[in-house]
Amino acid sequence: MQYAAFTADPAGGNPAGVVLDATALDDAQQLALAARLGHSETAFLTPVPDQPRSRTVRYFSPLTEVPFCGHATIAAAVALGERIGPGELLFETKAGPVPVAVERTPTGEFTATLTSVPPSVEDIDPADLAEALDALGWQPAELDAKLPPMIAYAGARHLVIGAATRARLADLDYDFDALAALMRRLDLVTLQLVWEQDATTFHVRDPFPVGGIVEDPATGAAAAAFGAYLRHLRHLDTARLTLHQGEDLGRPGLLTVGLTAGDTRVRVTGRAVRIP
Repeated sequence: MQYAAFTADPAGGNPAGVVLDATALDDAQQLALAARLGHSETAFLTPVPDQPRSRTVRYFSPLTEVPFCGHATIAAAVALGERIGPGELLFETKAGPVPVAVERTPTGEFTATLTSVPPSVEDIDPADLAEALDALGWQPAELDAKLPPMIAYAGARHLVIGAATRARLADLDYDFDALAALMRRLDLVTLQLVWEQDATTFHVRDPFPVGGIVEDPATGAAAAAFGAYLRHLRHLDTARLTLHQGEDLGRPGLLTVGLTAGDTRVRVTGRAVRIP
């Protein structure tokens, strides 16, 4: 099955493959199926004995396995919720356990909220940043000083870079091989390129060359990492952030990031709909 995540429109958001029972598939078969589908990730679920609302989940891009993927988690949770009903799910991922709450609206639509593993934020070496900017074709003067570059993690590692203008964010034409090489060396899954519209609204883009994808249309794992980054940077307590992604690709998506006082984990909410 194929679902579009972080949207109610099958032509929007980020498409993901969903295999609800991958028990019979080995690693090579899962990678081959992900490559054949061609989406940024496909989620492969395996039932957990005697735990009807738990699944072991693995995520494959067309080139490699990734430890965690947010949009495929939202897609898989909605696909599962449509079959076994709304409520709490638990996904056991290579990054750790990820609880997911599935809700059904009065009109019958489904929404899912994932709770990240404990996040972390770290500085990036200036030489590595210079290499990233060179691959992107960005100049240091085009960065937003209010959003200093850092590496954030909430299940997968992402380099967050703030753009000073929406025009800079919109003009994305990077060196695919150079950026992929840097990202492999730093164990990055995507770059989270961000423009701040206001204190709670952001526009983001995510190059994903290590997965064989030029750009990810809506990136839940990076949204979770960005929530951790912004909490660290601005000492946020409780906040609700809105991230717009995919507009520059013609696949608009909407991601909601929640921060809660007393809990370091990050929650990411979105819709998902089956692609006919």
